Amino acid sequence: MNPTPAGSETAALIAQLDWAQSPLGDAIAWPQSLRTAVDIVIHSPMPMLLLWGTQLTQIYNDGFARLAGNKHPQAFGQPIDLIWPEMKSFTDPIYSAVLNGEVRTFSDQRFVLQRHGRDTEIWLDLTYSPIRDERGAVAGILATAIETNERRRITLELQQRSEQSLKAQHNTEQRLQLALAATDAVGTWDWDIGEDRFIADAHFAHLHGVDACDAGLLPISAYLQGVHPEDRGMVTRSIKHCITHGTEYAEEYRLLQADGQVRWVFARGRCYKNHHGRPARFLGAALDLTERKHTEQALRQSQTELQLIINAMPVLIGYVDHDQRFRLNNSAYLDWYGMTPQELYGKSILEVVGEEVYAGRADKIAAALKGKACSFVTVTPHRDGRPRQALMKYLPRFSNDGSVNGFYIFVIDETERKLTEEALRHLNENLEERVDQRTQALAEANQRLQNEMFERARAEDALRHAQKMEAVGQLTGGIAHDFNNMLTGIIGSLDLMQRYIAAGRSAEIGRFTDAAVSSAHRAAALTHRLLAFSRRQSLDRRPIDPNHLVTSLEELFRRTKGAHIELKVQLGSDIWPVNTDASQLENALLNLVINARDAMPEGGELRIETANSYLNDTDINTLEPVKAGDYVMLGVCDNGAGMTPSILAKAFDPFFTTKPIGQGTGLGLSMIYGFAQQSGGHVTIQSTPGVGTCVRVYLPRLHGTALETSKPESLAEAPVALAGEAVVVVEDDEAVRMLVVNVLDELGYTAHQAVDARAALPLLESDLRVDLLVTDVGLPGMNGRQLAEIARQYRPGLKVLFMTGYAEKAAERQGFLEEGMDMVAKPFSIDLLANKIRSMISVDE
Repeated sequence: MNPTPAGSETAALIAQLDWAQSPLGDAIAWPQSLRTAVDIVIHSPMPMLLLWGTQLTQIYNDGFARLAGNKHPQAFGQPIDLIWPEMKSFTDPIYSAVLNGEVRTFSDQRFVLQRHGRDTEIWLDLTYSPIRDERGAVAGILATAIETNERRRITLELQQRSEQSLKAQHNTEQRLQLALAATDAVGTWDWDIGEDRFIADAHFAHLHGVDACDAGLLPISAYLQGVHPEDRGMVTRSIKHCITHGTEYAEEYRLLQADGQVRWVFARGRCYKNHHGRPARFLGAALDLTERKHTEQALRQSQTELQLIINAMPVLIGYVDHDQRFRLNNSAYLDWYGMTPQELYGKSILEVVGEEVYAGRADKIAAALKGKACSFVTVTPHRDGRPRQALMKYLPRFSNDGSVNGFYIFVIDETERKLTEEALRHLNENLEERVDQRTQALAEANQRLQNEMFERARAEDALRHAQKMEAVGQLTGGIAHDFNNMLTGIIGSLDLMQRYIAAGRSAEIGRFTDAAVSSAHRAAALTHRLLAFSRRQSLDRRPIDPNHLVTSLEELFRRTKGAHIELKVQLGSDIWPVNTDASQLENALLNLVINARDAMPEGGELRIETANSYLNDTDINTLEPVKAGDYVMLGVCDNGAGMTPSILAKAFDPFFTTKPIGQGTGLGLSMIYGFAQQSGGHVTIQSTPGVGTCVRVYLPRLHGTALETSKPESLAEAPVALAGEAVVVVEDDEAVRMLVVNVLDELGYTAHQAVDARAALPLLESDLRVDLLVTDVGLPGMNGRQLAEIARQYRPGLKVLFMTGYAEKAAERQGFLEEGMDMVAKPFSIDLLANKIRSMISVDE
């Protein structure tokens, strides 16, 4: 055998053992193949084990001896199964395969060995190879073992660190997402400029139209496709400028979603350069501004609608803050003081009325600012130089903490009523004296009598005028009562919305937006009721089947009446069609059902009926003369409390109601009466206390016209303009004109605006493209209808959309509108206006 390594313990064992007693026999007789194998094992720097012969006798080196632990040195020169019986289940299949000439390899194989008298876990990489003798037959097995405990420990430590790092990264990302959610954030991004790889979180990717699975794989151009086409160029230029000049990136832009929805975001970022000074990364984050944009738009709309409503009032309406400066006023101030609402805004009471008038009202102003309502009659100058008798009311406005932050001003001009009363008093004082002086002769008496009759007629006219003014005062008082509540809801909500927006709390103003819009809609509904009562509303008459209309409303009636009331519907057969406004008729019937329900708090029977009727002056008792002819009757009857004769006599009076304060405006029956009269019909009421009430509406029969069988479709989302379409807007009210022009701009139309007909004519006479004329009816000077006629002389067939808050001639659409014309009533919604414009322009397309 070859010399053994110096200090080798196993080499010494080979020399010491009596091999003649072992299964291998005397070492002198060992074949060369065994000697060579032993020499390789003993000199190997790696732990090696040689198993030779049929009993697989063990010979190993010092490296393997350290792995054998307490089995060494007893194992040296002994059969493997004798020393390692606990390993048989693992080793037997291996030995069998290797002895058949195969090689077996194992990585990170776990063993438990005895070392220093205790169990020790050990991990090994193992290789089992066949060793052949001189004849080429497999005579032994060479096993190589490499301990991997340290490698495994390092691997596990690295894996644990990686898991901890991933967990920390996950926690960081989760906290970032929570923080972004709490601040209405859209998300974050990291753009590798050199690789053009744009990495974004899932929310940012989704809003930009990118699949979250591809959020870290796509170039920046994929994200720019999600930007609204009108903003994409601006965003691209801003990013390039930021990269080129190293400035901060901060832009607001729109995102166009796959479903057509538009969202607003605010993005802020910065470009970072590498050590060569070249742009490397572009990082940033974005916030969702959509709700704030919607809130700002709703605020502007509410302010415009509020101004439209109070401008329609026949009294002066204003509001001053705690510093006595005007913050709200209507257009009536223009006639009285010669200043528009915009000019009055921010001016003090002293600046508007002057020192002398202010001194006379200083105590009332001070009282109002301390929370005390004031009502007084005063003489105040008018801009025409004549003094005016005025009834003034100061109503304090309280904040949430109970403090007074200003007061409302209501002024009613009573000059004419006072003059009439004075003239009547003077006439009555001198009438008897004049009669006594003119009784001397018959001829003279007759002449004087004629004169007195003439004077009395004038006095009676004056008295009727005074009574009319009293009725107007009562009407104005009722309107002021309801509008005080509505204006408080609107102004208070707008004030709080402004404060919240200024404080950065825009996410909390949703309920105030809803409150302001709700109050504005209630105010608009009140003006429509007033127009209905005065027979000046714009009716959209269409042929309808009364029975079909009642049937379509039956489910609504059942929900409205309550479970304690039984509903009976008695429809006549072969009911004639009528020509009227279906929406107004529906509202009238619903008002009557609600009145009947309120009259039966303990339950009862509600009956709705229709019938064909022939009427003349002797058939029914109505306030207006009846034109004899065919009518269709729609009745609502109950068996509730009924009305006394005194209450029944006032049933049609405006603002008369028997309901508690806050539960009824008193305009329901008066509105129904006005609607019926404007439709050419009549209304009757029959009521007996304790028996019940029956209200019947009679509408004229319509002869020989096809009925509409379907209701108009509901408004869709506001449609945008086609390329190049242009609209001329004529409106003298700046707020309304601004609103309409902004709507057209948002929808993509080219909008040309004019303040009156004189300013609009050069536009209509020019070569400009004009697809539609949108004009107010009540323009100063030449009105909107006259403007339309002149415009059609230059542009035959020009489509015209009229806007009206109230116009006497426009109330009857059939006589006012020609082909290619339509009308919308103020106040109108943006979607209604946009759909109306689109439908009119698209008629011939």
